[in-house]
Amino acid sequence: MELQLRDRVILVVGGHGLVGSAIVEQLTSEGAIVIPASRSTTTGIVLDAADDESVDAAMAEVLGRHGRLDGLVVAAAPSARTLDPSKNSQPQQVRDAVDGKALTFLRVANAALGPMRERGYGRIVGISGQNAFVTGNIAGSVRNAALIIAAKHLADEASGTGVTVNVVNPGIVAEEPSVDVPVGSSGQSTPDDTARLVTFLLSPLNGSVSGESIAVGHRTRGFVKL
Repeated sequence: MELQLRDRVILVVGGHGLVGSAIVEQLTSEGAIVIPASRSTTTGIVLDAADDESVDAAMAEVLGRHGRLDGLVVAAAPSARTLDPSKNSQPQQVRDAVDGKALTFLRVANAALGPMRERGYGRIVGISGQNAFVTGNIAGSVRNAALIIAAKHLADEASGTGVTVNVVNPGIVAEEPSVDVPVGSSGQSTPDDTARLVTFLLSPLNGSVSGESIAVGHRTRGFVKL
């Protein structure tokens, strides 16, 4: 299927990470003009998503260089495996986790929404995770749930403007995922699995899917989410 992404300008924040780099590669193969961004990089642009001035400067650089921004992916957040299990219920770790993921998404998405709405077109995708829906890791769950909720608010605010906002929720991401799906756990998937879904959501063909939170890998087995 031709996804009509050729020459579309797409910023991928966290574009050098495991999932982000797969998204960059997939978008490049579709002919998009892909700009990977991270806090320190020799390719793409420098963008510290925890800093308002850095976000604004990076957005100005993209718009100055290309004149528009067609798509945004925010995949910049430490893996949930980096969270300290011994501090699972400590407010500071929960706060830092939310700052590092949900507020990172919100900060960059807000910066992109203005230019996109002015043009009447844009696609925004945040990368969250299926542990938003299960207990056992307060920081990991709350930071992902907060991103999903923030994205839904932005999608509703942007309704009717030509801008869509969606979230992709991988389970455990692995280069060689297991086919087993234990009860109470999500199915594993590859970085490319996430990249393919993100690429579709960024396509002009997706004009009606907005405000959605979509799982990659088998959705958590043993739970019903209506």
